Amino acid sequence: MRIGFDAMGGDHAPRAVIEGALFGLRQYADLTAVLFGAEDRLLETIRTLSDRERIRSYLDSGRLSIVHATDVILAEEEPVRAVRHKKESSLVKGVAALAAGELDAFVSAGSTGALVASGLFILGRMPGMDRPALAPMLPTLSGRGVLVLDVGANVDAKAQHLVQYALIGHLYARKMMDRAHPRVGLLNIGTEPGKGHLLAKSAYDLIYDLSQRDPSFQFVGNVEARDVMFDQADVVVTDGFTGNIFLKTTEGVALAISGMLKEALMSHVITKAGALLAAPGLKKLKTKLDYKAYGGTPLLGLKRPLIKAHGSSDAQAILAALRQAYGAVEHNLIDVLSEALSSHDIFEKETSQE
Repeated sequence: MRIGFDAMGGDHAPRAVIEGALFGLRQYADLTAVLFGAEDRLLETIRTLSDRERIRSYLDSGRLSIVHATDVILAEEEPVRAVRHKKESSLVKGVAALAAGELDAFVSAGSTGALVASGLFILGRMPGMDRPALAPMLPTLSGRGVLVLDVGANVDAKAQHLVQYALIGHLYARKMMDRAHPRVGLLNIGTEPGKGHLLAKSAYDLIYDLSQRDPSFQFVGNVEARDVMFDQADVVVTDGFTGNIFLKTTEGVALAISGMLKEALMSHVITKAGALLAAPGLKKLKTKLDYKAYGGTPLLGLKRPLIKAHGSSDAQAILAALRQAYGAVEHNLIDVLSEALSSHDIFEKETSQE
C-alpha cells in the first residue's frame, strides 16, 4: 500500500510528518511511504533522527521515498489561486500523484482550503456528490465518538448538499466506525422539526424523506450543539460555516477548561496533592479530549482517499491520520461509498432542482 505525505504541510513540518510516516512503516509491513517536499531539507531532517540504520534500510528497499517538490502552499494564501499557480508544491504534487494512481491515499496537515481545492480540481467528486465534506471524529462522553460533517470544506451549502452529507456520513459510520445502525442527526438551534433557518428546515425535510424511503437509514432529527458530545447521534450533519464554528468553539472550550483546571490544581499545596491522586483520571480525560487520538479528517465525496491532518499535528497525530488513510484503502472505502451512493436516486432529483 502506497500512502503519500505532504511533508511540508503543518506547523511542525517536516520533522513531525517524517517521524509519523516512520512510525507507520514500523506498524504496517505492507506500507510504502512517499514524502513530497524539498529533498535537501527532508534528507537533512532525516539525518538528525535516531535509528538512522533502520531509516536507511527503508530508503534502500524503497519503502520510504522522496518526491522533490520545490514549492510550499502557505496557510494565508488564497486556496484556488495557490493550487493553480503552485503546481510544484508538495500538496499539489501529492494530490496529482494520487489522481494518477501512483498512490493509494494522501495525507496533508497543510492548508485546508488548498487541499479541498486540489481535491475538487485534480481528483474530482464521486458521482452523486455535489460537494465534498470534511468529516472529523469528535470525542463524546461515552468514548464512542461522533462524526461531524461538514466542518469547513464548503461554507455555502444547499439543502441537497446536507442530505448528501447525511447519507455519506451514514455509510462511513457503518463501514469505518463499526456502527451497524448509525443514528444521524441535523445540527440545529432546537430539537423540534420546525426549528432553524430555511436551510435547516429544508434539509430536515429531505433527510426525513430519505429515512422514510430507506429503512436502514436512522434519522434522529435535530440535535442541539450542547448535546453532540453526549452521544445523541453517531453522525451529525451541518453546513461548513456552522460546522467550522462548532468545531473551533469545541476545541477552544476544551483548551480553556484544561487550562483552568491546571491552574486551579496548581494554585495551592493541598490541590497539588489532590492532583497527584487524580492524575490517572485526569490523564484519561485528556486522552479522551485529544484530537491526536482521532487522527485526520477524511474529505468525503472525492474519488480517492484524501486525509486532512490537524495543522498542529505532531508525529503521533500524523500516525493517527495515516491509520485512517490505511483503513480507508484496506476497506475499499471509496468503491463502497460510490456504489452505495449510486443506488440512491435522491441525488439526481435534488441536484436537478438547482
